[in-house]
Amino acid sequence: MPDLLIELFSEEIPARMQARAREDLKKLVTDGLVTAGLTYASAGAFSTPRRLTLTIEGLTAESKPTREERKGPATTAPQQAIDGFLRATGLTLDQLERRAEKKGEAYFAILQKPGRPAAEIIAETLDATIRNFPWPKSMRWGSGSLRWVRPLHSILCLLSDEAGSTIVPLTVDHITAGNTTSGHRFLSPGRFAVHNFDDYAAKLKRAHVILDSAEREQAIWQTAQNLAFAAGMQVVEDRALLTEVAGLVEWPVPLMGRIADQFLDLPPEVLQTSMREHQKFFSVKNPKTGRIEGFVTVANTETNDHGATILKGNQKVLTARLSDAKFFWENDLRVAKAGMDDWRDGLKSVTFHNKLGSQADRIARIAALARDIAPMVGADPAQAERAATLAKLDLRSAMVGEFPELQGLMGMYYARAAGEPDAIANAARDHYSPLGPTDDVPTDPVSVAVALADKLDTLTGFWAIDEKPTGSKDPFALRRAALGVIRLVLGNGVRGSLEELSVNAQFCLEDSLRSFRDADPESALSLRKSYAENSGVDENELRKLEFANFDWPKFYESLKAKKWAKGDFVEYQLAADLLSFFHDRLKVFLKDEGIRHDVIDACLAMPGSDDLTLLVNRARALNATLATEDGANLVAGFKRANNILTQAEQKDGVEYSFGADPKFAETDEERALFSALDSAESKIAPAMQAEDFSAAMQAMAALRAPIDAFFTAVQINTENEIIRRNRLNLLHRIRTICLSVADLTKLEG
Repeated sequence: MPDLLIELFSEEIPARMQARAREDLKKLVTDGLVTAGLTYASAGAFSTPRRLTLTIEGLTAESKPTREERKGPATTAPQQAIDGFLRATGLTLDQLERRAEKKGEAYFAILQKPGRPAAEIIAETLDATIRNFPWPKSMRWGSGSLRWVRPLHSILCLLSDEAGSTIVPLTVDHITAGNTTSGHRFLSPGRFAVHNFDDYAAKLKRAHVILDSAEREQAIWQTAQNLAFAAGMQVVEDRALLTEVAGLVEWPVPLMGRIADQFLDLPPEVLQTSMREHQKFFSVKNPKTGRIEGFVTVANTETNDHGATILKGNQKVLTARLSDAKFFWENDLRVAKAGMDDWRDGLKSVTFHNKLGSQADRIARIAALARDIAPMVGADPAQAERAATLAKLDLRSAMVGEFPELQGLMGMYYARAAGEPDAIANAARDHYSPLGPTDDVPTDPVSVAVALADKLDTLTGFWAIDEKPTGSKDPFALRRAALGVIRLVLGNGVRGSLEELSVNAQFCLEDSLRSFRDADPESALSLRKSYAENSGVDENELRKLEFANFDWPKFYESLKAKKWAKGDFVEYQLAADLLSFFHDRLKVFLKDEGIRHDVIDACLAMPGSDDLTLLVNRARALNATLATEDGANLVAGFKRANNILTQAEQKDGVEYSFGADPKFAETDEERALFSALDSAESKIAPAMQAEDFSAAMQAMAALRAPIDAFFTAVQINTENEIIRRNRLNLLHRIRTICLSVADLTKLEG
């Protein structure tokens, strides 16, 4: 079986596109070959800045012949139907067979396709792949019509076996496939011929090209570490930068330089971000001081002066970049030490959303909400409010304007410079967290309060204006915000009603929008209409919410006096819908723990489902119980009891919930079940009161054996009506006890 080697050689491919391009080339070619009837043993894809390479081993030499039999219309069918069948099969009438069928004679077409040589199939597949390659961006050049990410120079396409190698005949636009490639642009610019993949990889390495990106990454990282170690330093790990740099060079040559003393007082994150974003440098820190004092740059060539000229040029550019950063830092510090009033005033003119007011409005909402949340997380309310008012002021700083990814972190430095305590400064740094599923969750109480307030304000605001996620679309990252709330609550064991917090956030939103109404009446009117449409509450009532100094508690008490239910308030309706969204995200979050969605549903049906910590503790305990034999069998016994009881109640038109009496028990198994239920109740009630769900569910699982024995020995629907009624009431006790722990009717299977 021959092996296939393909190389598409071009100008430099952007590093960010290379990994996806490798996989696309592999999938498109292998899928095309398999569809055409070829098979293969293995395939591997590689990339450098100037080439995409695919090697396929154990490819079949030709496709197998195929034979397809297709039934056509009856011989007596109209001529139009017969002509259509002939067009579909590509045959003539004399090539069709006539066969007797149950309903008469019909035409049959025998379609036979001979096997095709692999080279012919490869040429077709590769041509289609190149012409339809899914680059995020592509270009045309010269007078041709071909599009590629950068001008495509050559195509290498070889089939090789023990007898040698042959070029696959292929011409795409103006490029004819051959058996030659080129080495490093500067160190080995000439072209050379190859015979197979092993020969290709070996000759490329001699021509100063490392084909495997993983090998280039390893070479860069190992050499960088060695250079740093020799200087008594350490390279700061940055996997994303390592992957990017490996996509920029074919022959990596790491070089280490030093940062000028005048810049060493800059925050290490500023140094690292500036070097990474502007120049793709790795940061090197002094392990004794923890400061960033050096850098590693990766050249794409070797020089006679061992990189001295390259380092000198990089040092010059770095000095200019860090001079800018130093200027930003010193100016920002002056504003911070003066109280950051300029930044605070500046945020009044920065719109957060045209229906949700300015960033200053949002900060006021978050501050009020953080003060409410503070007691729940053990934070000082005044500190939480103060932290929230400062946390986002760095958005107006010059440093964050240059490096937006440093927002929050720079807020910490500026808060410290302003003389704020560490708890407030750290809240500025942490309040965006967690952003992703792998981010650390803040644990400092003030940070937790501000982070929760920030995310809840985002969610309730966009819920109020009906900008919820739909399908795969989530332009405001609301799913991420909800997951952040869940991780903050569970990671810190926060106890309290998430629904009530959402309602408070709605109140804060409405309060802040009264001033927004004066600045932007049209948007405020749009918001009020959105509230009215979402809730069904009369818009005239909502107008009252815009009066200055409005007394919210008094207003809602007056509505209650008018027999308005809690669900009639738009805030509670929106909060209930948002809580349902939290529950959906919670199911996704707990899936990684192996907790089934129906287990969560069984716990959601219980009181306190808006307390996520309580809900998850219950779900984890139930999940652990169901993993045991007693737990699984108990559920089966419960469902049997519930089904019998439900059917009897529907048939008799009564509810069997008046208390079973042990004096009517006729069997030992029946008496044993009474005793077991008494014991379980005595354990479950205090355990549930103490929220010891594990103990409660263990006590419930202990009912498995007596329930099984009861159903084995006892006939429920006996002829004695008194005994039957007593046994049905006993089943009601089973149902009541089990449902006091979790709604087992929600469990599947």
